[in-house]
Amino acid sequence: MTTTDIADTQVFRFRDEDIARTKDLIGVYHAVTQREHFTRATPDVMRAFARSYGDDNPLFVDEEYGKKTRWGGQIAPPMINIALKKELAADPIPKEQRRPSFRGIHVFVSGTTTHWYRPVTDGDVLYSFRGIETVEEKQSEFAGRSVIVTHLHAQFNQRAEIVQTQRVITIHTERHESKKRSKYGSVEAASYTEEDIARIDEVYSAERPGGADPRWFEDVAVGESLGTMAKGPLTTTDVVVFHSGGYGFAPYTPSASRLAYKNRRRIAAFYVPDEAGIPDVAQRIHWDSAYAKSIGLPAAYDYGMMRDCWLSHYLTDWVGDDGWLVSMSSQMRRFNYLGDTHMITGEVTGTRVQDGMYLAEVELRGTSQRGEVTCPATATVSLPSQVCGSAVLPAAPRELEEIAARMMQRHLELIPG
Repeated sequence: MTTTDIADTQVFRFRDEDIARTKDLIGVYHAVTQREHFTRATPDVMRAFARSYGDDNPLFVDEEYGKKTRWGGQIAPPMINIALKKELAADPIPKEQRRPSFRGIHVFVSGTTTHWYRPVTDGDVLYSFRGIETVEEKQSEFAGRSVIVTHLHAQFNQRAEIVQTQRVITIHTERHESKKRSKYGSVEAASYTEEDIARIDEVYSAERPGGADPRWFEDVAVGESLGTMAKGPLTTTDVVVFHSGGYGFAPYTPSASRLAYKNRRRIAAFYVPDEAGIPDVAQRIHWDSAYAKSIGLPAAYDYGMMRDCWLSHYLTDWVGDDGWLVSMSSQMRRFNYLGDTHMITGEVTGTRVQDGMYLAEVELRGTSQRGEVTCPATATVSLPSQVCGSAVLPAAPRELEEIAARMMQRHLELIPG
């Protein structure tokens, strides 16, 4: 049986009752009872996660460096929430409030909006609750019938303080429809000469991670460039390293040997036979180009969250040690295939003072070697000011902290001892 024949046998369609039940759950929040790869922030965890997407900012990777900064110690990179979370003890979710699984349906992250309120430091534990905010059905040129769902994920620490919130837009598409993506099969694979690599290396050599010199609000001008950051060429190694830093395990938990067998028993639809008939995770679409081609794509591609990490890396390098990333809203408009190279660029679009914060608005983007902007984004950063010194952090939403407090109280009531 050929790879194409295997793909033809994997036909998964939406069930109308699953879509209706998803809409019924808008505004209902539940404790996240599943852990991520890491559960406690340590110097090693923070360093490993930062390095997984190419970030060598000493504030994130050097245990000693942070002691000399406003933070008093090493802090975690902004996107640490995708790798760090401890399970919450909670009462069972009533059957009518359980989310449908959409098993066998392809899921693509198309965009996120994240707000940051507090740093994550050595010893912190993150917990989370989540809920559905919006559900939209549509017919798309990309994959026929699809369902677009916006999920709110709120992360809080062991003191029930909201650390960050993240709204994730996911596009769910029927697997059989993916073969209609013939236009993506015409994408030319990237190739490089020694001169091409040398030009990319020139960008890398000019980059400077973070820094102790304050970027004063008073010195920032509208139209100012944030510089250029290189990411790529994307390799399978990049994807593997991103996983080793902690991303991509929950809720699917790609596993090995006996653990893989147990996982296959738990979520059989997540395992799709390869060309040799061996069941393997559908998640391999991010490193197995043969599988990607079997569903109409020219090659394996990255994770949307990887590009969010890149964008946050670009911003934290620019704001320096005393600044703070307040929020970022990104879109994943096109695939980033193995072999692609992105240049991250941006500029200041506005400045303002609000709630004691000295803010700069930024537009940024990742542009591939094809000249395609695959990940446009906007962000707000809080900068140090000569009026008040270090950047002021925003206040977390009170209603979310109240939910966190209730969930933490119940967690403590339920856990042994």
